[in-house]
Amino acid sequence: MTRRHSRASLALTALVVAATVSLTGCASWFLPARPATTSTPTGEDVAPGLADYYHQVLVWSPCGDGMQCTTAKAPMDWDDPAGESIELALIRQPATGQRLGSLLVNPGGPGGSGYDFIHDSIDYATTERLQGSYDIVGFDPRGVGRSSAVSCYDDPSSLDAFLYDPLPAPVGGDEWIAASTEVNDRFGQDCLEHTGALLEHVDTVSAARDLDLLRAVLGDAKLNYLGYSYGTYLGATYAELYPGNVGRLVIDGALDPSTSDFDVTKTQAVGFESALTAYLTDCVQREGCPFRSVDGARRQIAGLLDAVTASPVTGEDGRVMSAGTLFFAIILPLYSQDTWGYLDLLFDEVIQGETRVAFFLADSYYERNPDGTYTGNTIEANIAINCLDYAGGDPDVAVMRAEAAELAAAAPVFGPRMSYGALSCVDWPFPPAHERGPIHAPGSPDILVLGTTNDPATPYVWAQALADQLEHGHLVTLHGEGHTAYNKFNDCIDGTVDDFFIDGAVPAADPDC
Repeated sequence: MTRRHSRASLALTALVVAATVSLTGCASWFLPARPATTSTPTGEDVAPGLADYYHQVLVWSPCGDGMQCTTAKAPMDWDDPAGESIELALIRQPATGQRLGSLLVNPGGPGGSGYDFIHDSIDYATTERLQGSYDIVGFDPRGVGRSSAVSCYDDPSSLDAFLYDPLPAPVGGDEWIAASTEVNDRFGQDCLEHTGALLEHVDTVSAARDLDLLRAVLGDAKLNYLGYSYGTYLGATYAELYPGNVGRLVIDGALDPSTSDFDVTKTQAVGFESALTAYLTDCVQREGCPFRSVDGARRQIAGLLDAVTASPVTGEDGRVMSAGTLFFAIILPLYSQDTWGYLDLLFDEVIQGETRVAFFLADSYYERNPDGTYTGNTIEANIAINCLDYAGGDPDVAVMRAEAAELAAAAPVFGPRMSYGALSCVDWPFPPAHERGPIHAPGSPDILVLGTTNDPATPYVWAQALADQLEHGHLVTLHGEGHTAYNKFNDCIDGTVDDFFIDGAVPAADPDC
């Protein structure tokens, strides 16, 4: 979730599916297979040079479970549409009832595959009621997955080394800073070598312009969109660029685009600290909990992280369980109260010096398979996109150390592991593409902004802030635990969102679900 990938502040992917560890695909097996079909674009007038893109006709082919797949073309550089083009992969489940149009869904990240999200987990992404009224469309944004993608390595063992190899202790020491700087610089150069010119054009503004293209070639005059986590930033950016083209837009687990890189990190560190406290409060009341008290557990967990920083533990496959690996193993189950049980298993083992559960959880977070390969390119895309989206912090060593002290004071367990993020992109091959700031989307229609009060990944204060920034933003609150709110078995939230998408009903006030 911190948007950077330093070796202390690894890129925490704000991805709605991450918390589930594994999801059961329920991808509309009951729909009959369909032959290839076409999508007719809107035919709208566009700027010179864009007609070939906006007027392209999509040809959809069956791709299992009643779904259809296709590929669209987009300019690599929206400022030079006559130049090289890229591909965008799409999948859709046609509406099962009276169709209102297309609904594009983004699961977060950046780097999350919307194609896989819809193909594997459509019933997790949307309710059955919404599937009745819309073609549910998943897409891989530029740089991601099956679309023209960021690639940094040919050999997955090289990505293993980048993600898992420990750096010399102590964190924040001169030797650690030098090693972290070298590792991140080499990673950026490897990404440039393997990705080429595309690496400069995977920013969120470019992806938002792709969204408008997809809207048009799907035949929709207005964009209907459901964005989770990072997908909220993509959706809000779209509304800022194309307020007149917004249809019904819901953003769940909002990012605040006005915050600085350091403020993002600090707010998330506090958010995860709060989620850890909620887990421990529940744990100590249960039989079999590895801990006896909340305060004692927090001290013990911080001690475990310190211990593996000083002396990493080698696992069965020869990989080393560093503090970074253990950090992500702890973070992943905090995304959802439903996965807190993994933390019981994790701490039971780690206290005994074992690593099996820790590597299982860290591998799940990184989408690393048991055979050592990786599913998709989520981590590589995450870093590449974030390095273009964020101006980054001050890489001055004194400033970083002062910020590290502030993080440790605000979040004693996680703050020290989320420090020094300014090192991640300081030598990235390309500078940030745009300056971030508040998003107001003047002239757009009503937009629903969902926030969960103890969301660790995208803290509730961000949803409050974005709803206030948007000219027509409406805050919808879920009082509870976990990352994102919609389709998580809360009838109040689900009814509010579905009524908005299907009937255009806007709540008169926050329903406080």
